[in-house]
Amino acid sequence: MHSSLKTMAPAKLERLCVLSFFLFCATVFGTESLESLPEDKLILRGLKFYGFHGVLPEERELGGLFIVDINLWLSLKKAIESDNLADTVSFADTFRLVKKIVEGPPRNLYETVADDIASEMLETFPKINVIRVKFGKPNPSLVNSTVDFLGAELFRKRNH
Repeated sequence: MHSSLKTMAPAKLERLCVLSFFLFCATVFGTESLESLPEDKLILRGLKFYGFHGVLPEERELGGLFIVDINLWLSLKKAIESDNLADTVSFADTFRLVKKIVEGPPRNLYETVADDIASEMLETFPKINVIRVKFGKPNPSLVNSTVDFLGAELFRKRNH
């Protein structure tokens, strides 16, 4: 790591990372993409559920802990002005939907579970414009290895 980054305050480093991300987007996608980025986001991080997903027999028989992180991009302007739950997406409703999917019928692939969550969220909550779902298993048991997390991360955009 560059020595000046080691001594930089965390908040300043975070701003630098955000700026770098926007510059990267402008370079790759053009500046019109930056103008269309949603500015409001709801965050659900570290949702934990027990499920039976995976291709290995022991995953299907014993199950395991799964962690889900979700970002929802939508306009929060009306909700902020009204301070009314009906003008946003309820964290509780989101949690229940994710719980139903993760604790529901087993899927072979984590990618499929993440897509099930994203698709049902977009279908259920019309206020959501873009969703990011990160789904995976902490400390999975793999033969002769140590892994902190295995998972899939998907971004989905509402088709207007």
